[in-house]
Amino acid sequence: MEIQYILGYIGALLIGLVLGLIGGGGSILTVPILVYLLGINPITATAYSLFVVGSSALVGALKNIQKKLVDFKTAIVFALPAFTAVFLTRKYLVPAIPEQFYKINNFIITKDIAIMLLFAVLMLLASISMLKSKKEVIEEDVSLNFVVFFFQAAFIGVLTGLVGAGGGFLIIPTLMFFARMSIKNAVATSLLIIAINSLIGFIGDVQNIEIDWLFLLSFTSISIIGIFIGTYLSKFIEGAKLKKGFGWFVLVMGIYIIFKELTK
Repeated sequence: MEIQYILGYIGALLIGLVLGLIGGGGSILTVPILVYLLGINPITATAYSLFVVGSSALVGALKNIQKKLVDFKTAIVFALPAFTAVFLTRKYLVPAIPEQFYKINNFIITKDIAIMLLFAVLMLLASISMLKSKKEVIEEDVSLNFVVFFFQAAFIGVLTGLVGAGGGFLIIPTLMFFARMSIKNAVATSLLIIAINSLIGFIGDVQNIEIDWLFLLSFTSISIIGIFIGTYLSKFIEGAKLKKGFGWFVLVMGIYIIFKELTK
């Protein structure tokens, strides 16, 4: 086995470990690992990421369902516009993006570069979310505005479809603000939403790209093993401090990707 594949599978384990240790954020590493360690095309990598993220989130969601932390009604209301947007984005929008996305003099921003730059911006936003302290509950008396809630869910769905990341850092504040959930319930419910969004979004890719199922299933399996290891280790390691450290790591990675893509 070539060294990049060994590193890639170690990366898969790391994704699961982070998810198990701090309850989210690890999926933000999936696309960079697939693209930069394994040399997979960014469009294919975002599709693979949807499957890895969706499968990992489903494991977490099932555990939270057992603990009765998931709000199914809110999850369904959010997931309907979100997974529809993810599916349509993967099936129609992504294939429709031109290969030469933008040109400035002799510098050409290709479709692949544009996807990675958008992903890097998402990483920067995710890192800020991880570094900020979240309130346990929403104190304001906010009524659920279904129109705003619908469009917020659809927007997150489009973003998820474009970059292949779960978008938990966007979903959780939305659930806390509009559905007035505690952060514990919002995290639990977001995992179910992410699982539905990502796996249905992946279905939109099945006919558009050639999928290496052996690699994808083995990569996902190792990531899920990492989740169980991380969950076990989380009993002995303080998750809050880890989350801050990982936030700084994601911030540096986001800046690195922007630099790398713009200096090709």
